[in-house]
Amino acid sequence: MYYEPGVTEHNLPHDPFKACVIPRPIGWISTQSADGRSANLAPYSQFTNLTFDPPYVMFSSNQTATGERKDTVINAESTGSFVWNLATYELREAVNISAEQFPYGVDEFERAGVSKEAARLVDVPMVAESPVKFECRYHSTVRLPGNPPMGTVDVIIGRVVAVHIKDEVLTDGRLDVRKTRPIARCGYYQYTVVENTFDMVIPGMSEDVLYGLEGNARRNRLRDRENGEREEGKKE
Repeated sequence: MYYEPGVTEHNLPHDPFKACVIPRPIGWISTQSADGRSANLAPYSQFTNLTFDPPYVMFSSNQTATGERKDTVINAESTGSFVWNLATYELREAVNISAEQFPYGVDEFERAGVSKEAARLVDVPMVAESPVKFECRYHSTVRLPGNPPMGTVDVIIGRVVAVHIKDEVLTDGRLDVRKTRPIARCGYYQYTVVENTFDMVIPGMSEDVLYGLEGNARRNRLRDRENGEREEGKKE
């Protein structure tokens, strides 16, 4: 089958677009209101990391059915910070409850039955039960035009300034996906849980490409230092 979004109909009983781009990591984002009176917690399935040195992440948020911007977006922009919390299989019900569109000011931590943990560098509560958390400084918003009332989307970009990882989800110095069991968004109302992995190393790749794929920031800085020393040597 073939269709052109917004031009021709796909003629399927359910729209296939989101089901084609799977699995998608979940941005379980916590924020704080500008007046400091209320916390917000909500999942976003358009979420990913952008780079690793320094680390940046992004999540995108459609408008509400009434054409309003989401609370998470308003809070992140007004306070300059947010936290990403890893959504796991164990926490799946809490994630789902926090997706409800409660009135502004309702504390989704309480509604979802999860505990608050204080962050160190930003004034935003984290989900204590989540095994991995990123404290983020707001960087910018890219606003993409779309079809009303929900199509317009805010893409929020933040720099990761602190990372929390519980010791019990590490194995031999690596984050163990078999222990974290993250959930991911699929199409329609479907989710999946990551429990198994396999390794593939690109053949013939240089060392710098491989450490880039791994996201090795320390090795990246070492290479930058080596490049600088090489340039200084050429000048002498």
